[in-house]
Amino acid sequence: MPGRHQRRSRAALPVAALTLAAVAATAGCSTLTDVTSPADAREAAAAESGTVLVADTVNCVTDQCVALTFDGGPSEPTPDLLDLLLEEDVPVTFFLEGDGHVDTYPETVVRMVEEGHEIANHTWNHPVLTDLTEAEIRAEIEPLQELIEEITGITPDLMRPPQGRTSDEVSEIMRDLGLAQILWSVTAKDYETTDTELIVERVLDGAERDGVILLHERYAGTIPAVPEIITELRARGYTFVTVSQLMAPAVPEPGAVYRP
Repeated sequence: MPGRHQRRSRAALPVAALTLAAVAATAGCSTLTDVTSPADAREAAAAESGTVLVADTVNCVTDQCVALTFDGGPSEPTPDLLDLLLEEDVPVTFFLEGDGHVDTYPETVVRMVEEGHEIANHTWNHPVLTDLTEAEIRAEIEPLQELIEEITGITPDLMRPPQGRTSDEVSEIMRDLGLAQILWSVTAKDYETTDTELIVERVLDGAERDGVILLHERYAGTIPAVPEIITELRARGYTFVTVSQLMAPAVPEPGAVYRP
């Protein structure tokens, strides 16, 4: 439902922070002082509010949840992925790029929303944000926010910094723009291989409860890997959710960095 992806008006609840060491291995961050896991955010919010039920029947406080996320779309093969996700009834979070993607395949972005997926910002041209000035960072984020809103009526409240590289300075800008940053716990590195079985193996080896899995549907080996990933993780008892569902009843806090 589109309402799942709209920026929420209620204030984010307090969450416990992790150390820089917890994120450095994945994200290559510099001058970043705080990182929070989605599970910690969820548990803190549930404890404070007494609320454990999430949209529909999903309850990641008690269920074994995992979030599939796809970066760098939409692209030409994205409708094939959407067909598969619709058939399997699996919601995912798409971190979208602007140039050659959202501006080229707007109808695919509309379909993502209509079919219950979460959409988020992955910059206009995919630069390393820590290499840019404040004005350059804003120029990477704001046009895509505006275009997504124009196309779908939804303003994303999540973003993913390219290569996972962020900093306190980037976080401050994201706070001003109303965006929480989402990193990941598992990457198949599908950008460096077309071997579908290797992609499946890497995902399954790293998958765990409350994990965030990073994939890219534009690469040839990825979409063929998705059916086996879904089948095997379901057999292990996992429920597939969007990033926001994984965190609920917590609300992503603008400027915060979340990593499992």
